[in-house]
Amino acid sequence: MEHRIDRIKKQLHSQSYKLTPQREATVRVLLEREEDHLSAEDIYLLVKEKAPEIGLATVYRTLELLSELKIVDKINFGDGVSRYDLRKEGAEHFHHHLVCIECGSVEEIMDDLLGDVEKLVEKGWGFKVKDHRLTFHGLCKQCQKTVPVDTK
Repeated sequence: MEHRIDRIKKQLHSQSYKLTPQREATVRVLLEREEDHLSAEDIYLLVKEKAPEIGLATVYRTLELLSELKIVDKINFGDGVSRYDLRKEGAEHFHHHLVCIECGSVEEIMDDLLGDVEKLVEKGWGFKVKDHRLTFHGLCKQCQKTVPVDTK
């Protein structure tokens, strides 16, 4: 974890920002709960356990800054709640997600599935792609055992 903290600190410094104690507390929560796709409120409650003096507005500002600097990705799975996901080290693109519409579980796909699609878009529409997001909505393996699946 310390290695990732140091890398994030360097990313912030390269953009003339500091890794303040409040930012570090937020980053540590994101690192500790990396697989959880936490909302700002979830992150705030976890940060508050470590640093009770930190306010919700500070956590929101930190998350927005980290998002602008592409350290975290702000995502929405269609439920109206913004969630935050640390961008994987060295990742050129945002990773993909499988969202279960029954139980709400979220699984990550780390492979970049859209490289060829990006090339088609750039060539066919003259549009320079900087990033992409892909979310599949359906039924996870567990829910498929208990919920009737459409034949569509």
